[in-house]
Amino acid sequence: MKKRTALAFLSILFAWQIGSSYAIQRFPKPEFDSGYITPETLLPTPRAGILEIMDVSVLLIALSMVTWAVLKRRSRNMVFWISVCSLAYFGFYREGCVCSIGAIQNVTLAIFSGSYILPWTVLVFFMAPLVFTLAFGRTFCAGVCPFGAFQDLVSWRPQKIGPQLNAVLGVIPYIYLTFAVLYVVTETDFIICRYDPFVGIFRFNATFGMFLFAGVLLLSGIFIARPYCRFLCPYGVLLNWISRFSRYHLPITPSVCIQCRLCEDSCPYEAIEKPVTVKNPDARQTVVKKFILIVLLFPFLILLGGWTGSQLHETLAKVNGKVSLANELLHPENIQTGKESVEVTAFRASGKPASELYAEASEILRQFYIGGWISGGFIGLVIGGLLAGRLITRYRTDFEPNRGTCFSCARCVDYCPVKS
Repeated sequence: MKKRTALAFLSILFAWQIGSSYAIQRFPKPEFDSGYITPETLLPTPRAGILEIMDVSVLLIALSMVTWAVLKRRSRNMVFWISVCSLAYFGFYREGCVCSIGAIQNVTLAIFSGSYILPWTVLVFFMAPLVFTLAFGRTFCAGVCPFGAFQDLVSWRPQKIGPQLNAVLGVIPYIYLTFAVLYVVTETDFIICRYDPFVGIFRFNATFGMFLFAGVLLLSGIFIARPYCRFLCPYGVLLNWISRFSRYHLPITPSVCIQCRLCEDSCPYEAIEKPVTVKNPDARQTVVKKFILIVLLFPFLILLGGWTGSQLHETLAKVNGKVSLANELLHPENIQTGKESVEVTAFRASGKPASELYAEASEILRQFYIGGWISGGFIGLVIGGLLAGRLITRYRTDFEPNRGTCFSCARCVDYCPVKS
C-alpha cells in the first residue's frame, strides 16, 4: 500500500508540473509598473469552449471507467489508479474547480436568482455524479472526486470510531449543506468555496488557516478514513440520499454469501451492515413504544430546530456585506479600531441614502429569520430521522453495504473468497 501511494504521489506531481507549465505559457499574468499586486480570487479564470468540453468529457469517462471497474471487474486496484488520475486532473491540473461539491451553490443561485445564468459545465458537473449514483451507487466518490482521492492516499492506518460517534458526526454535513444553501439564497456568500480545505493546496495559495485546516484533515485521515467525505462534505448528503435508491449497487459478494465473515471488518468507513437473522428481534410492546417515541420525536425536533435557527438569524446575517455595513453605520461606536472601514468610506462617497441601505439590510434580516426557521426545522428533521434509523432494526441475512454511506470503493470485494 505504501509503495502504491508513493508511486501515486510521484505521478500526480509529474502531471501537475506538465499542466502548470502549459498554463503559464498560455495565460501569463499581466505585469504592472506601479507595483499593483493582482488579488487572489475564489473563481477560476474563464475556460475556452474546447477546454470546457474536455473537462466534461474527462468527467464522464472517469465516471464510466470507475463504474465498470467497480461493478464488472470488481477491482480495487483499478479504482485506486483511476482515482490517482482524477486527483491529478481535477485536483492539481484543474485546481479543484469546477467541482461537483461547489456546484451546489451555483445551482441553488440559479434557482433563486433570476439574474444568474448557470453555466452548462457546472450543471453537468452537478448532475452527472447524481445520475450515475442513482444507477450504480456512489462510484463518483470511489474514484472520481479529487477530494476523496487525496484523502485515500493518506489513509494508511484507518481505525473504526463506532456507530454512535459516526451517527453524531454524520449530522455535520447536513448542517453545512443547510448553511451553504441559506447563504446562497440570501446572496451572502459561497461558503463551500470560501472554506474549501483542499483547493488552496491544489492551487498552492492556501492561507495559513486553511492550510492548517487541510493539514488537520489529512493527518486525521491517516487514522480516520476520509474525514471530510464522511463528516463534512455537503454534496455527500445528496449522494447518500440518491444512492439508497440505486439500481445496480456494488454487492460484497457476486453470488450467494457463504457467511465466512472475512469482509466484516474490511470497510474503513464502517459501511457494512451485519446480518440480522431474527425478523422481529424486539418484543411487540417494545416495537410499539419505539413507534410512539418516533411519532412524538419528529414534530418536537422540527419545532425546536426551527426556533433555534430563528433565534440565530442576526448572528448568521452578520456575514452579509450589506448587513455588516448597515450595522457599522448605525453603531460606529462598536468599531474596535476607531477608524471606519473602507466599505463605509466608499458608501459615504457613493451618495446613497443610509435609509435605503437600512431597508435592504432589514429585508436580508427577514430572509435570514425565515431561512433560520426552515433551516433549523430541516436539521431537526434530519436528527429525528437519524434517531429513528437507530431505533428501527432491518432484517437481513447477509453482510451488505449500507447503500447510503458506502463509497463503492471495492475494498471489501478483495476479502470475499467468492469470485463468481
